[in-house]
Amino acid sequence: MTENQENNANGIVSPPEEDIFEQRLSKIKELQNAGIAPFGTRFDDARKVAEARASFVENTEEEQPAVVAGRLMAMRIMGKSIFADIKDSSGRIQLFVNAKELGDETFAFFKRLDVGDIIGISGILFVTRMGELTIKVKECTLLCKSMRPLPEKFHGLTNIEQRYRQRYLDLIMNEDSRKVFQQRFAIMREIRKFLEQKDFTEVETPMIQPLAGGANATPFKTYYEALSSEMYMRIAPELYLKRLLVGGFEKVYELNRNFRNEGMSRRHNPEFTMMEIYQAYGDCRTMMELVEELITTIAINVFGTLQIQHPEGKIIDLTRPWRRVPYHDLVKEKAGNDWFDISSAERVTRARELGLDVSAATPDFEVTNEVYEKLIETTLIQPTFVTRLPAVLVPLAKACSDNPELVDVFELEINGQEVAPGYSELNDPIEQRRRFTEQFERTRREGEAFSDKVDEDFLNALEHGMPPAGGMGIGIDRLVMMLTGAESIRDVILFPQMRIKK
Repeated sequence: MTENQENNANGIVSPPEEDIFEQRLSKIKELQNAGIAPFGTRFDDARKVAEARASFVENTEEEQPAVVAGRLMAMRIMGKSIFADIKDSSGRIQLFVNAKELGDETFAFFKRLDVGDIIGISGILFVTRMGELTIKVKECTLLCKSMRPLPEKFHGLTNIEQRYRQRYLDLIMNEDSRKVFQQRFAIMREIRKFLEQKDFTEVETPMIQPLAGGANATPFKTYYEALSSEMYMRIAPELYLKRLLVGGFEKVYELNRNFRNEGMSRRHNPEFTMMEIYQAYGDCRTMMELVEELITTIAINVFGTLQIQHPEGKIIDLTRPWRRVPYHDLVKEKAGNDWFDISSAERVTRARELGLDVSAATPDFEVTNEVYEKLIETTLIQPTFVTRLPAVLVPLAKACSDNPELVDVFELEINGQEVAPGYSELNDPIEQRRRFTEQFERTRREGEAFSDKVDEDFLNALEHGMPPAGGMGIGIDRLVMMLTGAESIRDVILFPQMRIKK
């Protein structure tokens, strides 16, 4: 009994994978001895399965040829006939293989194929008595012999960790997973199309930087041998993009990777895709309008709706305009209207009563921010712009004109997580130096400084004059999660970071 027959027989357990590997290794030697290349060559003229399906015309006597290539996903051997399924990136189609049509030698060759092999097929389209569009095989070419079996058809690839570690198998076996990534790629194309129409220029800035700047995060460190210098994988492209504003590029964006040497979770991956956008002569309201229009355009053009379905019946409504609410108002709603009137010690006591892990040693602004991040942010399911944040949290933004302790910024929250922060960018080099120095001294006291100096080159650029500007970052992975209904960031990253197996 062949491996395929064994898999088709009810109640018979497939042999161990290593036994199958050895069987297929023997088949490779048999193919080579017969003068057949087990790993094939180019295969011209193949169309996508979806194109072949779309080309079929019903109720015609004319033969309708089809040439496709893809992975063999199923085989049902019925004496002198075989029904099989082939799959490419656009879908599946059934094959009909008949010994009388092909001849005994070619039929025997096809019968020796295994599920998982990649083949090229030439044949004729027809509809079976069961109403299924099928290709009657005229010629078959082996393009790549699969040496290991695919996961079982009915059990599939159900181990979550295996799906992330062996994404190639996940993409072969799980249509839902493949669909999410196709949607991700469509989202990326739509972003670029939208911004090009808005006259933004896509640029590239360094990923290896001498200073870790542009965000408050722990960097990955590396060493540049040619320069005998310690370097950092970038945590944000912000300071380089602002240099381009100084240089006269007025509308720029970068869509690329950031790296933060911090925890992994359902919502965090240490390597992630971020887009940052800067527009000269705008402000944070410019960015609010831009991100509202961008996300709703993506939703309509890629998904056809502003009502985004999530598991358990949750619906995210992207209909504009989106809610705008000050940070302080949200904190007072949760922690009491008098929160900002009581003493620091009283705030610590109340925060602990709310279940937060804070102490007298926790800086006062962090106590308030714990209330926001732990008790408020996760409840903001519908699109919400949280505005007027404490200046200490955002050292690169302009102060509010009516209160220098607050900055003119927003955090866009959707589905309980930040999707995009946006600023009215600080272009005062004197104030920027003061904030950088203050932040540097605080992090050094707390043992968190990653450098022994502030970014003097960036300050020098600001001293040459940067136009007032609006700026924004969009977490692409989180945006894709929200739009596709994915519950984990690992479901939208092709190769998420995993613990190394020992």
